[in-house]
Amino acid sequence: MKAAARRPLAAACATALASVLAACAAQGDGNSAAPPSAAASGLAQAVADFPSATPEALGVDSAQLVRMSEWIRKDKLDVRSLLVVKDGKLVFERYSNGLTREHNYELYSVTKTITALTFGVLEGEGRIAVGDKAAAWIGRAHPEFTGQLADKKDISLGNLMAMSSGLLYKQVEGSDPLYFQAPNRLQVALGTTPRIPPATRFEYTDANPVLVGASIAVASGQREDAYAEQRLFKPLGMRNYKWTGADQTGTVSGGWGLRLRAVDMAKLGQLMLDDGRWQGQQVVPAAWIRRMSTPQAGATARDYGYYTWINHIVESEPEFGAMGFKGQFITVLPEEKAVVVMTAILPTDGGLRTGTYLNMYRRMVNDYILPSMQTLPRPQPSVAAQQALEKELALASQSRGVPGTDLAFNDGPER
Repeated sequence: MKAAARRPLAAACATALASVLAACAAQGDGNSAAPPSAAASGLAQAVADFPSATPEALGVDSAQLVRMSEWIRKDKLDVRSLLVVKDGKLVFERYSNGLTREHNYELYSVTKTITALTFGVLEGEGRIAVGDKAAAWIGRAHPEFTGQLADKKDISLGNLMAMSSGLLYKQVEGSDPLYFQAPNRLQVALGTTPRIPPATRFEYTDANPVLVGASIAVASGQREDAYAEQRLFKPLGMRNYKWTGADQTGTVSGGWGLRLRAVDMAKLGQLMLDDGRWQGQQVVPAAWIRRMSTPQAGATARDYGYYTWINHIVESEPEFGAMGFKGQFITVLPEEKAVVVMTAILPTDGGLRTGTYLNMYRRMVNDYILPSMQTLPRPQPSVAAQQALEKELALASQSRGVPGTDLAFNDGPER
């Protein structure tokens, strides 16, 4: 929904619901009624995606969010989408360069967190467990890799998801075969060698989720993307999702390649915030959400669970979520009952814990978004505040940020 044509979100949602209900009532009376208008149908879908509210209606100071958006716009940061959900309602939805809610984005390593959620669904069915050995699962379906699995028999799926497998993978800059060039990505991942015993050291490598995804496929009897679609994406009402980068065997990577709309990323954040529930349905076991977002006993990194970063963005209160290269984030703030989502192309210099894109996002959350939720006295709704927010979102929608790093072929938003 473009901000230039936007009415207050709460009023728009109410109008959509009224239109749909009126059409249903007319059909129920046996009257010959035309279907809801395209505008009403679009707004009804927006309600289905997430209920919306003005920030002040939930005690959020929109002035702080406006100032954040002005900084992003004036500094020409290439932030494609930035969403804030509070108390289960979408209170801030910012897009740039004419993008809309219907565009999806390459999530990079945010995909790993979705792999962890998918694993949790399968574990809840009693079909897999973190203590299982990856070699045992993979060997069931791939006897051709018996030799490559021989030195990996002690590595559990939990070790792989905690990034403590001990496997050494030498990445090839520019044309790494683990990514798009591999005829068989599993074969490449199994070419790794154990350097240290598992559960010894945190070492972030994309070979690990390839092995987890392969194990999920064996345990579920279908490819990871198909199982995730059936048990995760469809129950959350997601649309326009793609899991790209399948190798010549048709297998996707468990560590990257998923494309989602920002609003669907927010649904995943809300799912994690609500202990695995979505609209009253238990999609992922609550116990699994707690495990994946908590460092395990003997963890090799206190800021990492199972493909989930912990207090990586915020230090002042509990926080956990997902992070992807160049500026893709899902951040869960339990004390605020809030979720923040961003997709962007920001500078990539620095490491996993010190990257420029990471520090820029930390500034957004800690200097603007959190204070907007902690303003006292509690801000009250006003026409002026809503108009100021709508004006800034309209300006943001037409702004064009400058990419902070070179664009890859898959970095463009899609519909």
